[in-house]
Amino acid sequence: MPTISLALGERSYDIHVENGALDRTGEFAYRAGLDGKIAVITDSCVAPLYAERVMKSLESAGFMPSLHVVNAGEASKNMLQAQELCSELVRAGLDRTGCIAALGGGVVGDLAGFIASIYYRGIPFMQIPTTVVAQVDSSVGGKTAVNIPEGKNLVGAFHQPSVVVIDPTTLVTLDRRTLAEGLAEAVKHAAIKDASMLHELKGLGTELSIGFSLNTITRLPDLISRNVAIKARIVENDELETLDIRALLNFGHTIGHGIEAAVPYGTILHGEAVALGMRAALFLSERKAGLSSSDANKILRTLQALELPLVLPDGIDTATVLQKTASDKKFRAGTIRFVLLSKAGEAGISTKITREDMAEAIEELRRLLSLPPVALCSPARKLRESGCTDIFPFSSRIFPSGRGKDLPGDLIPYQTALHSGKTE
Repeated sequence: MPTISLALGERSYDIHVENGALDRTGEFAYRAGLDGKIAVITDSCVAPLYAERVMKSLESAGFMPSLHVVNAGEASKNMLQAQELCSELVRAGLDRTGCIAALGGGVVGDLAGFIASIYYRGIPFMQIPTTVVAQVDSSVGGKTAVNIPEGKNLVGAFHQPSVVVIDPTTLVTLDRRTLAEGLAEAVKHAAIKDASMLHELKGLGTELSIGFSLNTITRLPDLISRNVAIKARIVENDELETLDIRALLNFGHTIGHGIEAAVPYGTILHGEAVALGMRAALFLSERKAGLSSSDANKILRTLQALELPLVLPDGIDTATVLQKTASDKKFRAGTIRFVLLSKAGEAGISTKITREDMAEAIEELRRLLSLPPVALCSPARKLRESGCTDIFPFSSRIFPSGRGKDLPGDLIPYQTALHSGKTE
């Protein structure tokens, strides 16, 4: 069982990555020194799937758990929801000797962690992530937050969990779009710290097009552990993001957050916005940091293999993205601190990116790419050779005619071109 330790002195903790780990939640919580009442915060999608197993495991280990369910989706990550949950926890009898368990994806982790940071001026909590984005990134490092109308994650606190329990088998219940957007964060880690991971992620993308196999599931703990280790080592060296080390994890997020905030939350998923932000950052890296076009294309091809959007939707204007970006946390004293790559696997912070540079990068996102089609894995190739053209269930299901009826424009025009055999 891969276990990664994050060393932060008295606030150090373990991240357990194991298929079937949900059934050991109580054991891991006990070993982390937690005790008494545990408020399990989850959402309306995750609760029917995993809440019973987690509650049973906690009870078997001597805990007294209570269950608290919020509506699934980014819209629940707000101050009002946090206040309502705090009142609910008081009524449930949770006091300063208790703790909170975040069971779900990044939204639940951020929301529950934020509540843990303010409830009774701070109580312990544990992370039990059930999505890719939460397992490879957001459950580790102690960043907690809620959104406000002015921007994403603008109200929050650093509050480290006492333990993180990652069960990769929970990913089998996710749809293809959610799996892909979570893997955008893994591409980010590869881009800034481990370029060798790009090949594996690209291969995983072709497997995603037909669904995860048993072999894929057995490999996930190692892949997730590699990502967790990257995040853990960065956090150990710059927990509060004051040394321009942890800020490297913002690669693709500056413009990405602006895009995500330019439409109602949840319209474009976080990882989809980050993928667009990474393309913009790669464009600027080539012009400002000496990134080679071959390295940039290597990362873009990985995003393409995961069928992540690489072209900005028509309904999002550049001025709106820039406005949302200007209120992002990555600005300091009015100066943007932008993450650029000098080569795949090596990143740095630049303070020389101007508003005009960002506008140019956003405009670049409107241009279709001319990358070669992604080679299909063997099962997918066999499906196509047998006459089945619907081997990309995400794009064909969400955008059956290449246009999203409920989204502002076409999120994946290049992937739609792959369906027709055309590229531009």
